[in-house]
Amino acid sequence: MAKTVLITGCSSGIGRAAARAFHTEEWTVYATARDAADIEDLDNIGCETAALDVTDPTQVEGVVDRILDETGRIDCLVNNAGYGQFGPVEDVPSDVVHQQFDVNLHGPHRLIRAVLPHMREREAGRIINVSSVAGRVVTPGMGVYCASKFALEALTDALRNEVEPFDIEAVLVEPGPVETEFGERATDQFGVLDRSGAYESLYRLYEDGDLLGGQSPIAVSPHEVADVILEAGVTPDPDPRYPVGTFAELSLKARYLPDRVQDAVYGLLGRLV
Repeated sequence: MAKTVLITGCSSGIGRAAARAFHTEEWTVYATARDAADIEDLDNIGCETAALDVTDPTQVEGVVDRILDETGRIDCLVNNAGYGQFGPVEDVPSDVVHQQFDVNLHGPHRLIRAVLPHMREREAGRIINVSSVAGRVVTPGMGVYCASKFALEALTDALRNEVEPFDIEAVLVEPGPVETEFGERATDQFGVLDRSGAYESLYRLYEDGDLLGGQSPIAVSPHEVADVILEAGVTPDPDPRYPVGTFAELSLKARYLPDRVQDAVYGLLGRLV
């Protein structure tokens, strides 16, 4: 019987590519997005599709129940849905911080809680949380987003050890910049900020340069990330973490630099801008 995977955030980019990658390997793929109309093309190629807002507990429970009714199994959960709320910490309103965590942390937690009873009963399953290099390395202007990903990393590290006795694996995938519209959407989020006027050089750094993806020379393709997600989903003994791309690997090494050295680099970059 074909294995079943549930993937969130499939309307574009990494999630869409991951759905196609698992489908190519003949998995039963449940691809989800907030608006089911955005993933009709995945339905056309043979994926099962569903509307799923990860901040809605009722939708989360409904999608998981549907999959179990139709297939009797969930072999892999890919928590990919997320977005980036950028801006200086002072300028980001508290309700916006809450929304960032509701999608990037509470959403995966809701899905994890929904699938784990079934996985524990079968004593098999894999949970893949799509994090980011920003979950281990902090950049000025990305504090709220980084905090949500740092929290997801911590949650996954604890989970990995908690579920190991049930033959369930919890894995992190950590891309650097990706060739998607993520960066454009992230800078659009500046519109909800209460600009204090104290950090305009930082805003210019993000608004004048394509640092977050798109056409950046350091960006990897969504398909490259999807291939790593697939590897993490099918390999018999997955690694705890999978950084994706040279930039991600180098950045993770840079985090071992002393804090004052990292601060000096950020200060130099700010002066150059």
